[in-house]
Amino acid sequence: MSKAFTELRSVVNDLSDTDSMADFNRVRHESMDMSDIEDDGPETTPVEPPNDTAEDSCEDEEPLQSKDWKLLWCSSPFIRKTGSSKKKLKLKPGPTKYASSHAKDIKSCFQLFMPNSIENIILHMTNKEGRRVHKESWTMLDRIDLQAFTGLMILTGVYRSKNESIESLWHDRTGRAIFQTAMPVNQFLNISRIVRFDDHETTCARFQKDTLAPIRDVWDKWVDLLPCMYNPGPEVTVGERLVPFRGHCPFRHYTLRKPGRCGIKLWVACDAKSSYAWNVQLDAGKAADGKAEKNRGARVVLDVTQGLRGHNVTCDRSLTSYALGKELLKRKLTMVGAVRQSKPELPPQLVDTKGRGIFSSKFAFTQTHALVSYIPRKYQNVLVMSTRHSGAGVSSKVSKKPSLILDYDRYKRGVDNLNRSINAYSCKQKTNRWPLVLFFTMLDVSAYNASVVWTEVNPDWNKVKFAKRRTFLEELGKALVSPQMERRKPVPRPYTCASDTTVKEQAAVKPPDANSTPSKSKRKRCRVCARNKTSTVCQNCNAYICKVHAVITTRCYSCK
Repeated sequence: MSKAFTELRSVVNDLSDTDSMADFNRVRHESMDMSDIEDDGPETTPVEPPNDTAEDSCEDEEPLQSKDWKLLWCSSPFIRKTGSSKKKLKLKPGPTKYASSHAKDIKSCFQLFMPNSIENIILHMTNKEGRRVHKESWTMLDRIDLQAFTGLMILTGVYRSKNESIESLWHDRTGRAIFQTAMPVNQFLNISRIVRFDDHETTCARFQKDTLAPIRDVWDKWVDLLPCMYNPGPEVTVGERLVPFRGHCPFRHYTLRKPGRCGIKLWVACDAKSSYAWNVQLDAGKAADGKAEKNRGARVVLDVTQGLRGHNVTCDRSLTSYALGKELLKRKLTMVGAVRQSKPELPPQLVDTKGRGIFSSKFAFTQTHALVSYIPRKYQNVLVMSTRHSGAGVSSKVSKKPSLILDYDRYKRGVDNLNRSINAYSCKQKTNRWPLVLFFTMLDVSAYNASVVWTEVNPDWNKVKFAKRRTFLEELGKALVSPQMERRKPVPRPYTCASDTTVKEQAAVKPPDANSTPSKSKRKRCRVCARNKTSTVCQNCNAYICKVHAVITTRCYSCK
C-alpha cells in the first residue's frame, strides 16, 4: 500500500465515525457476487476496452475522498466476481396471463384498470351526494350512465377539447353529434359537479389524518391493479409526472422546470420501452408535523420498484444517491442515474471542471458503484452514477461519451414518453376539485395502459395505421357510450344534432318545389312551452312549435 493511501486512511480514521469506516472496510475487502445483476451483453454503441488490469489498483494510486469524508473512491475499476449467466428477470415481460385472457375487446381491456369494484364505489358515493344536494329531484345513476360519462370524457381528449367549454361540445352547429346523442348537457354537468369517491359525512374527520381521504379507497384499488396486468422489461424508468392544477390542494407542488409549474406531483415507475405505468405514488408533501422528509428520493424509488427483481432502474438527478444504489443491490436491482453536484458522496475531483477539455471524462469506482464526470460542452458537467457498470469504457465516436451516459440516455425517457403521450389526448377538464383531477389522471393512465396491453396482445391490430393510440381511444370512447345511446334510442330527440343541422342547411339552399308555399315570417309562442318564440308551423295543424318539441324529418326538394 502506498504512503499516500496510508496517510489518508489515518486521517479518515480520525475524522470519521467507527460505523462509516467499518462500512468502508467491508465494501473495500469483501467480494460481492454480481451474478444476478450482470450487464446484458455488449453495448450497442462501440466502446473502447476499459483499462482494468489491476485487481485492486487503488492501493497503487492516490484515492479520491468524498466531500463528507465518509467514502473513498478509486480512479481505476475493481475486478468484480461475475457469473457466466445474464441477469434473470423475476417476471416475464409483457401482459400477464390474466390480462391476456380477459382482454377480449377494447372495452374489456380498459375495464381491467377500471373494474366493477371501482365503479361501484363511485356510483354509491355519487348517488349519495346527489340525494344530499338535490333531494328527490336527483335521478339515480347506474353503471351505464357512469360508463357513458367516462366515455364522453375520453372522447373530449380524442377531439382535443380538454379545455373547451362543455356547452360548446353540445352546441347545435359546432358540437359533435355523439355528445348530444349519448347524454343531455345538463346531465353531464350534474354528474361532473356531484361525482364523489368518498363519503361526504366522514371525509372531514379522516382528512385530519389522511390528506388523500376524499379519494383514498378508489386510488388505492386502482394503483394495486397496475402491476397485476403487465410485467415490465429489463429496463425500468422512475420519474415524476406533474398534473397541472392551481386550485386548493394540501399537497400542491411548484416546479419551475415542468410545464404548468404548479400542480399535483406523481412518482411513476414505467417500462422504459413501452412506457407502461407499472406503479404510481402520489407525493403528499411534508408530514403532518411540517418537517421535510429525509432521503425522500431513495424511499420513493424503493416504494415504486417493490416487487421487481433482476431489472435495471434508471432515475433522474433528484432521486439518485449512493445509498439508493446499495439498497437496490440488496433487491437484485441495478441503478443508473444522473447525480446532482451537491451530493456529499461525490469526490471534489469529479465535480471540478477547471482545466478540463470538452469531451473529456473522469471515472471513480468503489466495489459496487461507478461514477463518471463528462464534459459535453464548456462549463457543463454531467455526472452519472451506476451500479450496473464496472468499467471505464467510452464511445469510439467524436463525442467519446462514456458507456454509463450512453445507457442513461437510452432509457431515461420512459416517463417523459408517458407524459407526452397522455398530454396529447388528455381528458382533463377545468375544475377546482383536486379529487376530480386525480380521477381524470386515472382515466388517462388507464386508457394508455389499456392501449399498451391491447396492442401487445393483438400485434396485428391496425398495423398499418400511424395514429394507433388515437384510434384506440376513439373506439374505446364509442364502446363506453354505445349502451347509453341504445337506451336513449326509443326516446324522440329534438332536431339539434350538428350533423342533422348541416343536412337541413344544405337542403335549404336547393331550389324549392313549384307548389310549395312560403313559410310564415311571423313569430309566436310555442304551443307546448310558452317560453320560446318560433316561426316554425306544424304542417298538419298549422300550430306554432319550437325546435325542442318538434319532430322534423329531412327530405330533399325533389321528394314529396
